[in-house]
Amino acid sequence: MYSLASMDAAQLERELIRFLAEAQNAIVVEDGAVIFDLREARYSISGERGRCLLHLWSTGRNIVRRVFAAEQKNGCLNLIVQRFGQTRPQKLDIFRDRDQRTPAARKIARNQYQKLLHRVLIRNFPDWSIEALSSAMDLERSFGPVYTRGLIRKGNTAFAVLGVNARELRSAVDGSLTFGLLWLEHCRLQQAGKRLVKGFYFFLFLCCFDFACFRFAQLNQNLAEFQIFELDERDELLEACDFRDRGNIFTSLARRLEDDNVRTRFAAAVSRIRSLVPECQVSVVSSSEIAFRLHGLGFARARTALQQNSFEGKEEIIFGTGSYERPLDEDSEALFLQLLERLRAVRKAGGDFRDPLWRMYPERWLEAAVCARVDCLDSRFSPAHVYVQVPAFAASDRAMIDVLTITASARLAVIELKAEEDIHLPLQGLDYWSRVKWHQERGEFQKFGYFLDHTGRPLPLSTANPLLMLVAPALRFHPAVDAILRYFPPHIDWELVGLDEHWREELKVVFRKRPTLAAQA
Repeated sequence: MYSLASMDAAQLERELIRFLAEAQNAIVVEDGAVIFDLREARYSISGERGRCLLHLWSTGRNIVRRVFAAEQKNGCLNLIVQRFGQTRPQKLDIFRDRDQRTPAARKIARNQYQKLLHRVLIRNFPDWSIEALSSAMDLERSFGPVYTRGLIRKGNTAFAVLGVNARELRSAVDGSLTFGLLWLEHCRLQQAGKRLVKGFYFFLFLCCFDFACFRFAQLNQNLAEFQIFELDERDELLEACDFRDRGNIFTSLARRLEDDNVRTRFAAAVSRIRSLVPECQVSVVSSSEIAFRLHGLGFARARTALQQNSFEGKEEIIFGTGSYERPLDEDSEALFLQLLERLRAVRKAGGDFRDPLWRMYPERWLEAAVCARVDCLDSRFSPAHVYVQVPAFAASDRAMIDVLTITASARLAVIELKAEEDIHLPLQGLDYWSRVKWHQERGEFQKFGYFLDHTGRPLPLSTANPLLMLVAPALRFHPAVDAILRYFPPHIDWELVGLDEHWREELKVVFRKRPTLAAQA
């Protein structure tokens, strides 16, 4: 028998809502298998009629579980649940951390990979000396145990080495180039006066090659010699990859919707929500859905859905924050009004920073502030042409460009935003800039409904390279940002923009930083 903390339905509902509000990237595990990723799934919680029901759904799955008990332990919410039609209870776990391996299992896997990489280096670089490989934690230099790093040398020449094993999360692979550049910088400083560290060798498994090649191709090739190797961990085989041949990315833009037509279709819902929350933002999500947000936090959606046992569409309002949502009807209207009252009291400048609704999605809040006054960042920016979360697809990769706008001279500008310290800010900005440049060269923005004048005609965009603006509160830039920006090529016109820490109250720029010719030489 399971023995978790027993609670009544209302207590269970509060516990679930509290935990999930702080775990937007959680995963749900049942019978040892991941059944939902809350970055892509939705959920609804009901504590009515003496029963706590947890409803989870995504495009490929839909489940309802009755919750009997809950206990939070080590970043996991352990639940005792029951399926409909069954009498036997079972466990369902919601993990805040996506890597479910125990610390011991992670350590064993990384030690095994470190030994494997050492063998591969000895076999494939017989004339080179292999410095001791390490995956030890080094917080001072931002190095963690996820990556195996080292140095190979021959005479007065050396290369920094970094590898990531196939059992790490995709997020670790996405961030590997950032840490590779930092490791290269560290090796160059450490070896200064003794030997020349010419560049960086990166060891990766096959499935993430195209993404890595694309990012490597965007760097300044005059500052270092970069090389990517595919490492087959099972057979311990190594193959060099020419990323210059694979450093292209074929992205596709999502067509911009005709906002006016969709807003007209949902005029009644817009009027109803705005009468309750006049300051909310209304965003068109698709031809059959609009979203309502308060300072970037979505709290309701109006959509057209098929009626049960019918092909006719019916307009409905769904409400909730994060991945939590439920239909607005007579039974839930009181809860909806309570949510709106709490939102308006908390989600504002000067609100209670301890409340999850104040803390949720700070980047969306910053994004909303920037879009409302984009000219505060740069007086050249056009408030009439600001696009948020522009989707650009490449195979299974889906990038969302934070803010895309133009200057008074019709030059494209990419704005990448971070509300908190993020070491990956520069390379994420470089990624989005490269996609925008790719579509610019093909004249695709106007074809897909972006940058049109009031008559619907395409604006004549400048052919100059897009601007790249990296924006964060002034005290929230990671100390490693400068080191990474040194590897940006000179044709990228980037600018660091630091905001006053009280940006929720007023958007104010307190410093700007641009590249110097010496830094790019």
